[in-house]
Amino acid sequence: MRQYIVDAFTNKPFAGNPAAVCVMDAWSAESFMMKLAMENNLSETAFIVKEEQGYHLRWFTPGTEVELCGHATLASSYVILNHIETGSDTVRFQTMSGLLTVNRRGNLYEMDFPTYTLTEIPVTDDMERAFGVRPVRAVIGLDLVCVFEREEDVRNMEPDQALLMKLSGRLQNVTARGSETDCVSRSFCPKVAVPEDPVCGSAHCQIGDYWAKELGKPVIRAYQASRRGGYLKCEIKGNGRISISGEATLVAVSDIKVDPENK
Repeated sequence: MRQYIVDAFTNKPFAGNPAAVCVMDAWSAESFMMKLAMENNLSETAFIVKEEQGYHLRWFTPGTEVELCGHATLASSYVILNHIETGSDTVRFQTMSGLLTVNRRGNLYEMDFPTYTLTEIPVTDDMERAFGVRPVRAVIGLDLVCVFEREEDVRNMEPDQALLMKLSGRLQNVTARGSETDCVSRSFCPKVAVPEDPVCGSAHCQIGDYWAKELGKPVIRAYQASRRGGYLKCEIKGNGRISISGEATLVAVSDIKVDPENK
């Protein structure tokens, strides 16, 4: 099979969030896909198979299959629209999270994602111990989102991964108002064997929604303040949907030589 390495949410290589994208004629053994994701050791490896109604897309971290991944969806759409169906500007993926549609708009890839109901929860001492700084607010949807008073709190944070494992949520996200963008954030993912996701699209289904309501703005410009860094545009669409947009750039193309039926 052919594998592409794409950096998502950036227009330059070695920034943003890298994803491996594997385009397959048919589904491989699940154990093979899990092993390849472990071999790649990226936060996500995406597997795509063409079907009658478009494409079927699955995402694997080095530790597990996940139900939604933004940056690997962006990377997958980049591969399909630039290397497979070059005459198209739209691609549709069937996923564990339902139908996801991606439209190419200039240099941006606009992904139509679901939002999640955000419920405010008490700020706890466990949160303060895990992050090293006490949040001023906490909400939870699919993930935990902790809000901090200062941008520097988010940028300089060195959380305790073992203590993060004990907090609620699939991921543990931190965010604050930004000086150059509407918000800054970081995403920690020890529960799926990823200490920090460089730029997390699915987390911004919640982070973007939170700040859109907090600031009274339908469009949020977000920066993920990881070591690699990346920019996202989040636009509330209503009816429980949000568009997450970003750029992408190709880093490498390779051929996987191992038998995909390898167990």
